Formats: sequence, structure tokens, C-alpha cells
Amino acid sequence: MNRIFASMAMVFGVLFAYGCGPSVHRNPVPQDLVYQAHVSGLEEYRFIGEDGIVRDMRATLARLNQAKSSVVSFDEWKKPIRILSISGGGQNGAYGAGVLAGWSASGTRPSFQFVTGISTGALTAPFAFLGSDYDDVLKRVYTTYDTKDFVQKKGLLGALTSDSMLRVKGLTSVIHEYVTDELVASLGQAHRDGRRLWVGTTNLDANEPTYWCISGIASTDVPNRVELIRMILLASASIPVGFPPVYFEVEAGGKTYDEMHVDGGVANQVFVYPLTVDIQALIEGVLGQPLDDPKVYVIRNSRLLPQWTATEPRLLPIASRAMSSLIGTQGVGDLYQIYLGCVRDEMDFNLAIIPDSFDKKYDQEFDPVYMQALFDLGYEKAKNGYAWDKLPPDYVLDVEQVKRSQK
Repeated sequence: MNRIFASMAMVFGVLFAYGCGPSVHRNPVPQDLVYQAHVSGLEEYRFIGEDGIVRDMRATLARLNQAKSSVVSFDEWKKPIRILSISGGGQNGAYGAGVLAGWSASGTRPSFQFVTGISTGALTAPFAFLGSDYDDVLKRVYTTYDTKDFVQKKGLLGALTSDSMLRVKGLTSVIHEYVTDELVASLGQAHRDGRRLWVGTTNLDANEPTYWCISGIASTDVPNRVELIRMILLASASIPVGFPPVYFEVEAGGKTYDEMHVDGGVANQVFVYPLTVDIQALIEGVLGQPLDDPKVYVIRNSRLLPQWTATEPRLLPIASRAMSSLIGTQGVGDLYQIYLGCVRDEMDFNLAIIPDSFDKKYDQEFDPVYMQALFDLGYEKAKNGYAWDKLPPDYVLDVEQVKRSQK
């Protein structure tokens, strides 16, 4: 999340919490029906909270085992397992895009059985999931657009009487341009081949993360699946207060309601699978053998060490700095969770981050010059064989101690 949007989320949420009526008429899901709510026809492809993913993984694998894998092919999971997780980070997503393109140029980029994305990582994830043929799309998105191509400011009155400070017609148009019927058909085919693409949003009413299996939605015959996938990607990148929320029509208790979703980074900056899942045991129950050489790759579109700056003694700079610190700390915590899960489940952990030596400044929130420099940096580092970090930042805990504590 960038500094202007962070300021909006912190400051305007406080300043205008009173007295400004909503411009959107809502029919929110009642509290007692939150976990029954579903998008019609997609009950098995979205879940509120990590517990939903756990239940789904167990139920799905049980069905597959009973059906002798006739429902979904798991041949992909008999290959060396490669999982990719892409974090949020706004325009810093250019770094991850460069890493992916450079990885392709190195000739060593694998096909991923499982890809996840949050915020800008959600916008990247479908193209990363489908492979190197989409590297040029990622380069265009992250190097040729600027702020005015994505967002437009509202007037003060319009902002104070609506659900956001900005209009996102431009970003919506870009998503529509690249998330086509053909792309969605390819995502659906990959799902039928046994691969999975997951994206996270935040359900503000429930105050919990929501996880959407984009590849699964793409594999259905739901008539509005293409538009729904576009909405999910937009929601995952919709920074609260700055960007308008995305409203999803859902059903619960025989009635129709709406859910308000915003940036997945509000709940977590990056995710792979819940720590409550022993994925080795689950998959082995279907395959009859352990996962083959599992590797987890995490692309963190941010620097991790604190970045010093002299904060001005004014409300907006203080709010922006505080929110930036909060998000950065949350992102590090997410990496520790993923790493500890990898240690427990005997998966090889690999982390790519923006080096702290990159000190180029940007002139706007989506600065094509800045993004081109970041893309080029990621590209060159990956083209020459990326030196993946094997530990989260400042990690000192003994790995064998972690393994022993899980037994």
C-alpha cells in the first residue's frame, strides 16, 4: 500500500466517520448467516477465513480418494511440487513481474501447481499461473501505465458522500482488457488438470479474509464467471477509503444479500495455505506417497528492513508513516508463518524481496519510470539465477527445534 492511500485509510476513516451518509444502499448479510453466505453456483470455490480452506481441502481430497481421482486429475501433483505466492505492494509489483520474466529468460522457471496472490499480487497471479507466455502482459501492466491510467480523484464533496476518495474506472478497464474470455478458459483448463489459483480479499462486514479459487470459478459454467473473476481481482487490490469497495451479491438462508470486499492486504500481505493444514499428510492420503521435492517460492513486493525518513509533524505524514510501519510489520509476520509451515511440512522455502540497496524515488503513486527500474532490477537478478533467501528476515530460531516442537 502506497503512502497516499495509506494516509487516506488512516485519516479520512477517522475524520469522516460521523455525519456523512453512505451513497450505496446496502443489504448486508446478518451476522448469524455470515458463514452460510455464498455466491450462487460457487459454494465450493470461496471461503471466509482459513478454516474454510481447511474444510474444503479435506472434503475435496476425501471425495477424490473415493472416486479414484476421476473428478479432478492430480497427475500434476505427482510431479516435483512448486508453489508460488505473490504479495501485495502497489506499484512495487513491478519487481515481482520482473522476477517472473527474468526467471523465464533463465530457462529455469517451473510450472506451478499452486499459485496465490494478494492485492497487486492478485493482479499478477493469473498471468504467473498460466506461464511465460504472459510475461509481456505483466511488463506492459507494470511499466507503461501511470496513476491517471488507473485512478481519478473525486471532488471533495463527492468523496465525503461516497465510499471512496478515488474513482477506479481506469484500473477496471485495464483488468477487463487483459482478463479475457480466453484467459479465463485457460485458467479453467489448468484447474481441470489439477492446478489451483487462489486470491484473497477482505470481507469488511465479517472482518475476515476471504479466499477465492479463481481457477475453480473459471472451470464452472456459471454465466457471469468472467465478470466475477474481474470483480475479485479488483476487490483484492481495492485499498480501503482510497478505492471503492467491491460488492458481491450472495445468498444465505434463502435470501439475497451483499458483501463488501476490499484489499486482501488488510487481512494478510501474502499467504500459501493455513498452518492448520498438514498438506503433506492430506496429499499423501490421495497419492499414497509424499509430495515430490516440494518448493515454496514467495515474492514479496516490498523492502523488508525499515526505511528511515524524517516524518513531518503534521497529521497526514504521521498517519501515512504509522500505516506504512503497520503494513510492513504485518508482512514480515506473514513470512514467518509461511516459513514455519514449510519447516514443519518439509518444504523448501525460497524468498525474493526488493533489495534495500534499491533507493530510486517515485514522483507519483504509479510512476512508470520507477516501475520500469524495479522491473529491470527483478529481471536481471532472476535472469542470472535468482539468489533466493532461504530464511525470513532476522530469523534466528533453530530449524530442528521447530521440527521437534511439532512432533
